[in-house]
Amino acid sequence: MTSPFENLTGFGKPLKPEPPDAKEFAGLCRSGRARLKDAANAGLSLEGRFDLAYNAAHALCLAALRRQGYRSANRYIVFQLLPHTLGLGPEVWRVLAKCHDVRNLGEYEGDLNVDERLVADLITACLAVATQLDTLPPP
Repeated sequence: MTSPFENLTGFGKPLKPEPPDAKEFAGLCRSGRARLKDAANAGLSLEGRFDLAYNAAHALCLAALRRQGYRSANRYIVFQLLPHTLGLGPEVWRVLAKCHDVRNLGEYEGDLNVDERLVADLITACLAVATQLDTLPPP
């Protein structure tokens, strides 16, 4: 039986096998945690906090994927694969997927529509990713 990772690997598919790199993994985790900490700073703008939390989540989810020995061709897939990289359910990855869509509207159409609830949910989801990542040994 092929793994979900193998199913997404190959010509025209979003994953590419690449051996894990402990230094890259540590750097992604460090960057993600630093951004997550800064995202909790209520003195920053809501948009800034969203950006920090979203990029923290992406870095941590990418670390989890890289730990499995894969690299993604697109940002979104690292959130979709959370059930397989960290065993996290839809209560986490759906929030991150929604925030990815919000981020894209902001980046590509200038329509960054965020509120306190979305940022709080994003930070909570990101904390769940960080907590689960902490339970795993480095690659």
